[in-house]
Amino acid sequence: MQSTAKTPQEYIDSLPEERKEVIENIRKVILNALPEGFQEVICYGMLGYVVPHSIYPKGYHCDPKLPLAFMNLASQKNYIALHHMGIYASPKLLDWFVTEFPKHSKSKLDMGKGCIRFKKMNDIPYDLISELTAKITVQQWIDCYENAFKR
Repeated sequence: MQSTAKTPQEYIDSLPEERKEVIENIRKVILNALPEGFQEVICYGMLGYVVPHSIYPKGYHCDPKLPLAFMNLASQKNYIALHHMGIYASPKLLDWFVTEFPKHSKSKLDMGKGCIRFKKMNDIPYDLISELTAKITVQQWIDCYENAFKR
C-alpha cells in the first residue's frame, strides 16, 4: 500500500482511523530517539528517515537523486512495517534486536531481512523501537553503507 502523500502529516491523515494513533505513536518514538542529522521525509510512499544530501551528497547509490535511506515506517494492509536498514546491514545489530524482542513483546517476531512486521496493534514494543532508532548515528550509518558497497 504505497501512499501518494507528499508530507509526513499528509501520510498520517490518509490512514484509516484504527492505524493513525499507532503510526503517530511509533513516529513520535522514532523522532524522539532519532540521532541528530537524520531527516524525516516521504520516500517510497512511506514515512522515511534519511541522511539528507546536505550531509551525504552522494545519495543512494541506485538513484543518487534520492537521499540515503535509513528507516521507513508504513501502514500496510495487514500490518505495520518498520524497515530498518541497519538491521539488514549489521549482523551484530540484528542479533541484538532478535535477542531483545521477546523481552519487549508477547508476539512472535515477524521479520524479513530488514523489515519488522507488527500485526497486533496492542503489542508494539515502543521502548525497543526507541532503543533501535538511537543505536546508529548518521556517521555510523554512512560508514556502514559505504563499507557494504565498496567495490
